[in-house]
Amino acid sequence: MACAVSTDTRTDRIAVFDADRALRMSPRIGLRPEPFGALAYHFDTRRLVFLKSPSLVALVESLADHDTAADAIDAAGGTHSPGSYRRALASLEEAEVICAR
Repeated sequence: MACAVSTDTRTDRIAVFDADRALRMSPRIGLRPEPFGALAYHFDTRRLVFLKSPSLVALVESLADHDTAADAIDAAGGTHSPGSYRRALASLEEAEVICAR
């Protein structure tokens, strides 16, 4: 009899996301502002990614202004918890919207 294995990677992503790194928005990304946040278009993969809040857009745009992603998250404050920002950044890194500096 086979065992069931969880395929939920959301918790895995945040567990391995290292916010103590210097990150930036990928130079291969174009952002289009929208009322809900922004659409991120990856010029190489042609993939569209939704940034679902203006505060997340501001965080992504500010990453290069901070020594680490954790510093950018602290500076962002806002209504989102640090954990939700970390999950969002982990997902954006996986989608190649943000990258290491």
